[in-house]
Amino acid sequence: MAAMGFVGNAYAADASLPTKAPACKGVVDPYKNYACLDAYLGTTFAERFINYYRLEWGHEAPPADPKAPPGRRAYWPATPESTPPYPFTEWPYGGTTSIGVTRPSSIDSPLMTAISNTTVGQWMNDNHLQVYGWVDPSANFSTSTVKGGNAPAAYAYNPNTLQLDQAVVYIERLPDTVQKDHVDWGFRFAPIYGENYRYTTAYGLFSSQLLNQNQNNGFDIPMAYGEVFIPQVMEGLMVRIGRYISIPDIEAQLAPNNYMSSHSMTYTFDNYTNTGIIASLAVTKNWIVQAGITVGTEAMPWHVGTSLTNLDPNPIFPGSTFKQDPGAQPSGTLGVRYTSDSGNDDIQIVANGINNGTWGYNNLQWIGGTYYHKFNDQWHISFETYNEHQQNVPNQNNPAVFNAQGTGFFQLGGTPFSPQYMPFNSPFLAQCGSPQVLTCTASYQTFLTYVNYRITPLDNISYRAEFVDDLQGQRTGTKTRYVETGIGWQHWFSPQIEFRPEVSYYKSLDAFAFNGNPNLGIPANRNYAIIALSDIIIHF
Repeated sequence: MAAMGFVGNAYAADASLPTKAPACKGVVDPYKNYACLDAYLGTTFAERFINYYRLEWGHEAPPADPKAPPGRRAYWPATPESTPPYPFTEWPYGGTTSIGVTRPSSIDSPLMTAISNTTVGQWMNDNHLQVYGWVDPSANFSTSTVKGGNAPAAYAYNPNTLQLDQAVVYIERLPDTVQKDHVDWGFRFAPIYGENYRYTTAYGLFSSQLLNQNQNNGFDIPMAYGEVFIPQVMEGLMVRIGRYISIPDIEAQLAPNNYMSSHSMTYTFDNYTNTGIIASLAVTKNWIVQAGITVGTEAMPWHVGTSLTNLDPNPIFPGSTFKQDPGAQPSGTLGVRYTSDSGNDDIQIVANGINNGTWGYNNLQWIGGTYYHKFNDQWHISFETYNEHQQNVPNQNNPAVFNAQGTGFFQLGGTPFSPQYMPFNSPFLAQCGSPQVLTCTASYQTFLTYVNYRITPLDNISYRAEFVDDLQGQRTGTKTRYVETGIGWQHWFSPQIEFRPEVSYYKSLDAFAFNGNPNLGIPANRNYAIIALSDIIIHF
C-alpha cells in the first residue's frame, strides 16, 4: 500500500492525462451524482484513499456508476443475496470465477479508487488488473488454557489471544463471463500471512513453517492460478490451471467469504486446496458441471514420485524407501450444481480428491454436498454433509505401530509422517477398533447447518449447528463424536469494514478432546470448550 501510495503521489494530477469538463454541480455527493466522485475524493493518493472509506461509511453499496455495463446476464437465475450483509451475492461454488455474473475490474476497492486518476491506475483499469485485499485481526476468550488448546476448534488455535488472523493481497484479472462473444482470460495470485496459514498449508509449499517449526504466524499462497473462459461452449466453459480453493463447502479460508469469524469443525478438517486443472461448464443457466484432475489435496506436483529413506522398515512400509507423500498422485474431481430460476434454491454434489485413498498428508476422499434455500429477503439456510476417508492408516492402538516405550515403527521413522520427518502437526494415526490390525480405513462424517437472518442491510445474525463423528480419530486426534453450536453477528460499518463477534460451544461426547496439545505432548483434559471470538475485516 505504501509503494502504491508513492506511485499515486508521483502521478497525481499528471498533465498528460485526459481531462473532462466538470459535470459535478451543487452538493458534492457521488451517491446523488456519480460525476462528483473525483471532486469528492481529491487528487493525492492519501486523500483519495481515506475519502473513499469516508464516502462509503454507513452505506450498503458503493455509489452506482450509471455507465457500468450489466453485471449479469438478463436471463440468468436471480441474485439471491447481497454483500453486505452476507459474504456473497451468489451461492458459493469453487474452482471457477462465477459464470454469467462476473465483469472485469468489478471489485469495490479503496486502493484501486485511490490510484484511478494516475497513469498506473488507468493502465491497470484499461487492462482489467486489480490489486486489493484486507487485514483481519481477532481476539478470543476461551475456557481452554493450554497453548494450542482451542483445537480441534479452528481459526483461533491459541486460547485467550489477540492475533492477526490473516493479511491478504489479491492480484488478479477477472474474465468477463457475462458476455458471450469472445474468449476471455483471467488469473489470481493471492498470498496470505497470519495465524490462518496453518489451515491452508500444502505439504511442499512453504510447509516447513508449520511442519518443522510450528510457527504461530506464517505465509502461504492458497490461490495461484490462471483461467480461460470460452463462452461459445453451451452457456460458457471455464478452464482453470494452478492451485485453487477446493470446489465444495459453505465456508472458505478467506475471511470475507464466511458468515462467522470462526469455522465449523466440518470445514476445519476438510479439503482446503487442490492443485491441477479443472473445467467448469455451464450446460444451461441452471446446471453447472465441474471435472478436474489434480495431484490430491494439499499436495504439490513436485512430491509426486519423490521418496524418503525408511529408517525402520515394517510390514506397512517394508522397503528401504517410501513415497514422501503417498497422497501426491493423480486424483479426480467431479461435481454438479443446480440453481433454480428464482435463485432461492441451490444444490451441489461433489466427489473431490478421488484416488486410491491411501494414507497421505491430507489424502481425503471427499464425497458430499451443499444445499442453500432462501425463504425470503430476511431468512436463508445453508446445509452441508460429507464423508471423507483415508485407507491404510497405521493403527495407533497396535503396539508395533505406537507404544509408550517409543519403539513403535511410527515413532522410529518407519512412515513418511514420523516425527523424524514431520516433527509438528503431522497427520494423526487411526484408532482402529481392534489392536491386532496394523491399519484400517479412517472416516469422518459431518452434518452442518447455518440459519441466517438479515436484520438490516448492514446486519446479519448467523446460527451454526453441527454434528461430527471422527470414527477413528484420524482427523482431530480423538476418537469421538462432537456437537457444536454457535451464534454470530456480522455488522458492516460500510462495504469495506465488517465486525463479527460470536460465541460457540463445542462438546466431545465420547472422550476428552480439548485443552491439550499433541505438539507439546499435553493430553486433552476437557470434553468441552466455550469460545467467544471477534474479528474485524478492513478491506483495501
